[in-house]
Amino acid sequence: MWKWEVADPRGVVVVVHGAGEHHGRYQWLAQKWNSHGLDVVMGDLPGQGKTRGKRGHIQSFNQYLDSVEEWIEEARIKGLPVFLLGHSMGGLVVIRTLMERNNAMIEGVILSSPCLGLSEPPAKTKELATKIMHRITPALSQNSGIRSELVTRNEDIREQYLKDELRVSKVSARWYQELSKAMRLAHRYPEKFPNIPLFVLQSGEDYVVNKYDVRDWFNQLTLTEKYYKEWDGLYHEVFNEPEREDVFRHAVGFVNLLIP
Repeated sequence: MWKWEVADPRGVVVVVHGAGEHHGRYQWLAQKWNSHGLDVVMGDLPGQGKTRGKRGHIQSFNQYLDSVEEWIEEARIKGLPVFLLGHSMGGLVVIRTLMERNNAMIEGVILSSPCLGLSEPPAKTKELATKIMHRITPALSQNSGIRSELVTRNEDIREQYLKDELRVSKVSARWYQELSKAMRLAHRYPEKFPNIPLFVLQSGEDYVVNKYDVRDWFNQLTLTEKYYKEWDGLYHEVFNEPEREDVFRHAVGFVNLLIP
């Protein structure tokens, strides 16, 4: 777990990264939140970044929830409003955490292209094979299919991604089955998502996540306060796109509405 703190913070943002990446890819975003008077708490999810264990593998999706719950507990220490920001798979982790765990002091939620469906799901034969493998050889890994040119148009970020030694390019059969199950549960029980202000920032040109699945999930929610913005032409990682300053202005605007 890592923290970026400021003098006299007015809130804390807990950032949850996506599949195959790690907290280090969010340095720019942490600094932006700091510049607006907000502390930041981040960590690496199990099987990714600098964590121990087999890379790209989990036994249960609950391992992700346990990690995020620890980060939230750390964020609560100062008694300030807490905001959750989850990108892609990290968005799904945030959703499932809020559905199942204590959400006290959570003032608002920001989801960046949350993984609620895949843009190109595996063929049915491969899907069936994965179901079998996850019971027989759950740790058996295959390429994730996430390529740098699919996630952002920002050439500098693409180059950094390719050179990143902590990048995870393979995932296990068990990991995929746990991801699929988590997505199904999110869609099946939208009423379990707590009545907390929500802002979804969705890529309009998403080659990783199915944006229509995101819209369907969002439309099922009966929240007092919820906002959805789709960014035409932007790729999956909206906080890494050339227009990221504009994306961040919307994100911080949402926070400022809740804690002026």
